[in-house]
Amino acid sequence: MATIKLEIVTPEAKTFSDDVDMVTLTGIDGEMGILPQHMPLMTQLVAGEIHAKKGSENIFLAVGEGFVQVTGERVAILTDMAIKANDIDEAKAEEARQRAEARLNEKLSAEDTALVQSSLLNALAQLKVKRRAH
Repeated sequence: MATIKLEIVTPEAKTFSDDVDMVTLTGIDGEMGILPQHMPLMTQLVAGEIHAKKGSENIFLAVGEGFVQVTGERVAILTDMAIKANDIDEAKAEEARQRAEARLNEKLSAEDTALVQSSLLNALAQLKVKRRAH
């Protein structure tokens, strides 16, 4: 069976690189499934979940906002956060969610509001992925 290379890069490191059978992610226009030989496209990635299927193995990652480039042979993702489900600390993610929600109730500049909203989306993505993996 044909595979497609999934590569996920954050500012810190390449967090994932493997040949997979299928990738499901959420772009700016909604959820999409990507198979080998997919038509080329570039889109904005929305904070949430990436699901990759490799044989009978399901791989779940929490991701932040970013960009996706798809070619027939490769899915390249550049994002501010990418964490495998097994590496997510649910207590820390819940604490981050609560902090972000509390900060949104404060009077913040537009820039600070955007940063806090991004933090909240990242925490919610981690919680969704971790709780699905249970």
